[in-house]
Amino acid sequence: MLSNGLLSLQDRLQHAFKDAALLQRAVTHRSFSADHNERLEFLGDSVLGLAVSTMLFRRLQDLPEGDLSRMRANLVKQDSLHRIATRLKISEVLRLGEGESKSGGKLRPSILADAVEALIGAVYLDAGFETAQAMVHRFFEGVDLSPEKQAAAKDAKTALQEWLQGRKMKLPQYRVVGTAGAAHKQTFEVVCEIPDMGLTEHGTGGSRRAAEQAAATRLLAQLKAQHA
Repeated sequence: MLSNGLLSLQDRLQHAFKDAALLQRAVTHRSFSADHNERLEFLGDSVLGLAVSTMLFRRLQDLPEGDLSRMRANLVKQDSLHRIATRLKISEVLRLGEGESKSGGKLRPSILADAVEALIGAVYLDAGFETAQAMVHRFFEGVDLSPEKQAAAKDAKTALQEWLQGRKMKLPQYRVVGTAGAAHKQTFEVVCEIPDMGLTEHGTGGSRRAAEQAAATRLLAQLKAQHA
């Protein structure tokens, strides 16, 4: 029997599960139970990628492969999935262990983004690809898919890479130079370097990727200031 919270989540997903255990597992973090959502997340990641690829292929018929790939990466990244999780109010039904819950796990973007992928995987197993794909497409209904809008939303690492490639320069190098905090709540410090120019910037974040993005953002701002 599903709780009222999970019944409400079904309504927001616009999918009534035949196998309610799949829905419950999709919102269960590994800190709560051995029957957690990581395998569903693995499956949902692939379904999400194919569903978004199909959507872009159909809606942007004149766009070349490279641009389609960049747009897909922007749509399926953690920030985008976190926004979807917030709209779906997934934090209200997440099942977390006591320690993870006390440390703010219900609001952690990585955990919420993973739950979105797990829900996609659960719907795929419950009703097949077409149903899961339709749900993914609903997630992105209000997203402006114009190339101009997506270019503006480009992540910092991609923007930095393209800035350097456009000037026939070597790509930046990233190094983790420090970590702090408990294993479940680490903070990473990363250095982003452009050796040819002697430029270096640091960035910190709750994941290695987030720290790399922060460092890339600072280095890109430095480059733009120098070449304004």
